[in-house]
Amino acid sequence: MISKRMHGQRSESAEPASSLGKPEVFAHPSERIAAQILDYYEIRWEYEPTTFALEWDSRGNPVSSFTPDFYLPDLELYIELTTMNQKLVTRKNRKVRKLRELYPHVNVIIFYQRDFRNLLLKYGLHAPSEKPLEPTESDVCDGES
Repeated sequence: MISKRMHGQRSESAEPASSLGKPEVFAHPSERIAAQILDYYEIRWEYEPTTFALEWDSRGNPVSSFTPDFYLPDLELYIELTTMNQKLVTRKNRKVRKLRELYPHVNVIIFYQRDFRNLLLKYGLHAPSEKPLEPTESDVCDGES
């Protein structure tokens, strides 16, 4: 399913806003910061517009799915922002691999904790206050365990 809500349009508030002018509600503070960066560079984005079914039961009902954080329509690119612990990152990596197998026409990238931290440092921003970004195993070893 695809939602046609368009985001990434400039608003008067500091909060990223939908095309309706309402501030978007994000699942994690890092997603809000990512949306603000996209807004700053005037990159159109949609927040969690598509859920991809990954596994189905015997009756064809989805039992596992994946919803990337952002879709950049001008680039035809989905972005998953991951600033969580390694165990959850490994599970997310598996889901993205499965998505690529089932939907090879879909472009998706994972933006890892270290990538996000480097972006924040580059632009002189601070990490989301409610969860400090600490180095993870993925900063040392890119492979799955």
